[in-house]
Amino acid sequence: MRKLFFGTLCMFLLASVSSDTYAQFNRKQIKQNNKRIASFRGKKAGFGKNKIYNSIGLSVSALNYYGDIAPQPKRASTDISFTRPALGLSFIQRFGPRYSLQAQFMYGTLKGSDRESADLADQNNGKFRYYRNLSFRNRIKELSVVAYFDLFENDATYISRVKWTPYAYLGIAGFLHNPQAQTSTGEWVDLRPLGTEGQYSTLDPTDANFGIKPYSKLQAAIPFGFGARFRLNEVMDLWADVGFRYTFTDYLDDVSENYVDLGVLNNDLARSMSYRGGELPANERPAEEPYLGRDGVTYNTIPGYGREYSDNIRGSKNDRDIYMVTTIRLTYILGATFHKAKFR
Repeated sequence: MRKLFFGTLCMFLLASVSSDTYAQFNRKQIKQNNKRIASFRGKKAGFGKNKIYNSIGLSVSALNYYGDIAPQPKRASTDISFTRPALGLSFIQRFGPRYSLQAQFMYGTLKGSDRESADLADQNNGKFRYYRNLSFRNRIKELSVVAYFDLFENDATYISRVKWTPYAYLGIAGFLHNPQAQTSTGEWVDLRPLGTEGQYSTLDPTDANFGIKPYSKLQAAIPFGFGARFRLNEVMDLWADVGFRYTFTDYLDDVSENYVDLGVLNNDLARSMSYRGGELPANERPAEEPYLGRDGVTYNTIPGYGREYSDNIRGSKNDRDIYMVTTIRLTYILGATFHKAKFR
């Protein structure tokens, strides 16, 4: 009986010591875990599939033309009164902390007019342009792919993207164009099929435009510019940017090289669209003088216009045409794929 009592007492003391030791160890482990949780800031993952998201956008733009039918023979010369609207639809994929790629279709109009833009009081460039009296409109259908580079990094999901960031962009574009002009009766006609600078005529080797070829309706351009993007809510952004399209054509306005002898052109419509100085009121231009065309017909033109001569320039073939695009774009984020942060 005495042995049983001492055995039970020893087991009770051993259990008490073990329980106390375990409780102390458990409290220490809990404290360590609490410190880990309090100091946890999440694991910063690299920008990969977990941060990619797509957007669609609708844009309204203002187009301005820089080319031969401008107020002055300067690259920066344009007539703001001929600003025309354009609409765009875009798809955007964000694929890096600073990078997005956009595919966009845009439709808009370019326009210019010597008579409305040129300053007749300018005895040099303005007077020449006014007497030339050319005009055009060109409806542009553009498809572009552009890379955007954000100034402020966003290494997060779309929900926690930055409130705003400046950006720059650069890309490549292809566009269809078709310059038109309005006849004296108000009818709009396509200029390219007319060959107003002798593209479809038989020119002599001594002619200033000898070797000229028809230009293509399909052209390429390099879009570039800068702007800023603003977060409106979790899924909508507002973009505002100013950019340019450097084209590889000088025929957005159907004007590039010299006048040709009106007698080599194929029909009266081509002649009337090639030389338009005679449409000005007589008190606003020099008197016309006659010359015998190559077809044996006598034509009356302002001296220096509408006839074959090396100095009778119609445009400047050394400069490519440019158009400026000022855009406001609203985008909607379609969704994202991302992995939840894991506590470890």
